[in-house]
Amino acid sequence: MDRFDVAIAGAGASGLMAAISAARKGMKVLLIEKMERAGRKVLITGKGRCNITNTKDWNEFSTHIYPNSGFFRFAFRAFSNLQLIQFFEEIGLNTNIERGDRVYPESGRSSDVVDIMLKEASRLGVKFLYKSRVIDLVIINNKVDSITCETGSVVNRIYVNSLIIATGGLSYPSTGSTGDGYLLADKAGHKLSKRFPSLTALMPVKYDLNIKGLILKNIGLKLFVGKDCVQEEFGDAEFTNNGFEGPLGLRISRKAVRALIDGNKVSLRIDLKPALSNEQVINRIVREFGDSDTLIIKDLLKKLLPLQLIPLILNELRFSPSKILSKRLPGEIYAVSDLIKNWVINIENFTGFERCVITAGGVELNEIFPKSMGSRIIENLYFAGEVIDLDGDTGGYNLQIAFSTGYLAGVSASYLIEKSRSLM
Repeated sequence: MDRFDVAIAGAGASGLMAAISAARKGMKVLLIEKMERAGRKVLITGKGRCNITNTKDWNEFSTHIYPNSGFFRFAFRAFSNLQLIQFFEEIGLNTNIERGDRVYPESGRSSDVVDIMLKEASRLGVKFLYKSRVIDLVIINNKVDSITCETGSVVNRIYVNSLIIATGGLSYPSTGSTGDGYLLADKAGHKLSKRFPSLTALMPVKYDLNIKGLILKNIGLKLFVGKDCVQEEFGDAEFTNNGFEGPLGLRISRKAVRALIDGNKVSLRIDLKPALSNEQVINRIVREFGDSDTLIIKDLLKKLLPLQLIPLILNELRFSPSKILSKRLPGEIYAVSDLIKNWVINIENFTGFERCVITAGGVELNEIFPKSMGSRIIENLYFAGEVIDLDGDTGGYNLQIAFSTGYLAGVSASYLIEKSRSLM
């Protein structure tokens, strides 16, 4: 009877790292992937460039991890961002640090990340089983004894000493992330927290597609749920086919999506000139009048805002492009400055799992040992990556979660097997 020390369901970032870390401990490893090749989602991360990680230290790094950064602290310490960079350098992948402390492969190709990990896993003797998925677990005496794999129309039973579930979440299902791991976790008796899209576009009410492609740089942004401001950010945003996104849009989307799902009113308040106070904006407008007592509103806005944004702002103000402002009617000047400093956008919807970057929610953290990624319910069951209720901001944080938890799960499963063998 053929038995594997460590079987891993899912050959994404966390699964590949788990396979490598276990194989380096001398384990007999089987990596099972439902798609025709490994790392399908990794290939599209960072717009095909793969933002591997972020070099920020733990104190700052941890502020970008949700919902419980303390849980992730142990995995990060076991395999940190700096250790990850060193790992890639040692197996032949050079990296660059770019704006925002983001780390990318020097080549700028995400395929190089997948290829170098596959090469290392193969060197270590990891066995791959493609176009296959784990559909059931056989649990005996509170341990996973075997797994049932489906390959096309063929169903096989594979005996294992440990199992790591690293199947990903629900985001970008075309890459193979269709929630298989949640079903396996449920069969093992694990609870699942509510899953919802994160790092995704937010759809404004009565969205005007004429501003599609508009990029706003260095703006202030406040996210309101009902009457409460729940998040403040500064940076760049972009309007796309799907609504409001870009770095700022993605960053606030976790709280915004959850609030919308819960039936709350969600709105954004944008400060287009955060470096200036309201009074300074008014003074700037008055200066544009020069020696004249009047000024055409469109001519004024051309000097203050991106051209693409002007029609929408005029519509918000309910002014025609030929509207004449007068110094003698300061109320109209105040209306312009107020909108520049506090442009309110109401949000009604969001882009779903089909295009979101990450899944929020998953296997509940209180049922996983943070120091090992091991199940608190089944002795030889482990979890890694997006299947866990752990996610981060855009900027390399989610891949670091995947790599760190995958590494720790692989090492922990190996330690369990080594310990059991020493007692024989």
